[in-house]
Amino acid sequence: MTDDPLPAEHRSPLATLADEVLAGVGYEVAVAIDAIDDTVPGYGGLFDPETTPAELRRAFEHLLESGLSRPSVPEPTSDAFVLYVDGSSRGNPGPAGAGAVIVDAAGDHLARLGRPVGSRTGNNTAEYVALQLGLSELLARYEPHRLEVRIDSMTVIRDVWGGEDPTEPGVETYSEAITAALSSIPNHQYTHLADSDPNPADALATVGADIAAFGPG
Repeated sequence: MTDDPLPAEHRSPLATLADEVLAGVGYEVAVAIDAIDDTVPGYGGLFDPETTPAELRRAFEHLLESGLSRPSVPEPTSDAFVLYVDGSSRGNPGPAGAGAVIVDAAGDHLARLGRPVGSRTGNNTAEYVALQLGLSELLARYEPHRLEVRIDSMTVIRDVWGGEDPTEPGVETYSEAITAALSSIPNHQYTHLADSDPNPADALATVGADIAAFGPG
């Protein structure tokens, strides 16, 4: 991930701690949720309405202090990949999350990634974060030579593949990081997803938005 957060990445302290836990496990959402749920006392969990902010904070801090490790990286079938990305914002702007799914040439899901973006952030901004997240993890784990990015934001497509200047306020850092990442992949293209097209990254972006909605904690 880029070290320079978006201006829109205004998260509560509790959501920020959750994001740190996610980062510690390579943004693998299921792994992070399992670890958090195992740490919250009683029968509560990350999204259990009975779990208090104080319990969540203690769980996050315990995990960060105890050390987190990334899960093993599955072997791909080739150097060709598909990357699904999606940004979700409730209210647009509102609590927003980013999701990305890395798929190999055989259609196997190699990574399911997600994170909170901001408490009052728009869909397109979240989509920039999702694309950067997916590319960052793809390049950290594999050596892709061919990539198809499946994405629904025409705003991001016009910027990244169309050469237009970013129109979304404050996303320049992410736009530059995305361009640099794609430049290291010899062959890449995008497919624009319609709203009706299935996108496995959507559910992960929704989880990120759920976390972004956490109160101060």
